[in-house]
Amino acid sequence: MIDLTSVAKSYSSEVTIGPVDLQIPAGGITAMVGPNGAGKSTLLTMVGRLLGMDTGTIEVAGYDVVSTRSKDLAKIVSILRQENHFVTRLTVRQLVGFGRFPHSGGRLTPIDEEKVSESIDFLGLQDLEKRYLDELSGGQRQRAYVAMVLAQDTDYLLLDEPLNNLDMRHSVQMMQHLRRAARELNRTVVIVLHDINFAGHYADHICAMKNGRVEHFGTPAEIMTPEVLSSIFETPVDVVEGPRGRLAVYY
Repeated sequence: MIDLTSVAKSYSSEVTIGPVDLQIPAGGITAMVGPNGAGKSTLLTMVGRLLGMDTGTIEVAGYDVVSTRSKDLAKIVSILRQENHFVTRLTVRQLVGFGRFPHSGGRLTPIDEEKVSESIDFLGLQDLEKRYLDELSGGQRQRAYVAMVLAQDTDYLLLDEPLNNLDMRHSVQMMQHLRRAARELNRTVVIVLHDINFAGHYADHICAMKNGRVEHFGTPAEIMTPEVLSSIFETPVDVVEGPRGRLAVYY
């Protein structure tokens, strides 16, 4: 479980995150949704200890993210941010190998190599593992970054907008990969999404944020309603029953 208690972060008198009290259950996919500037990425980054908080506590699987040693925390929770600035003359396999650093310290063992191969296979990158990153499409690179995080072999995965640069087909494939990671590998996946329909279809829980606060937290059935979505996004949203579940219509 991820437990946030009275978490707050202030950038100025006009921009404040929190206070947030939230419990994200272990297992499955929790999607964080909301308008631009709602605080989704900031909250996720604080959970991953890439950004400090002004007040409050965050625990992941019982470990305080502030006081736990970095080496130990990196074996519990992994995070992929929106901005990735790796040197492009890395192969896919070399990039994914970076995910093993908390375990290997930079010297990959046969066990590390096996984990790298498993992550590459899981994301369907076998044919690309010897290619350089600057030879890939944006969507292919995005899958490689997710494979790197998966290779870290943590129980908790934090992904900030992993559907960036992905077209419709590859977005669906990515969400299917993450669904499998949650079910087959027993990972807890927390993901920031802009597409509410992907959240409604693939997530087990949805955290809806607005103005730096958590306004609603519940199952897709509880969040995918016209009242909740129209309030969160401040625009008229209808919800219809589609062939595979509820769909938000907002255009």
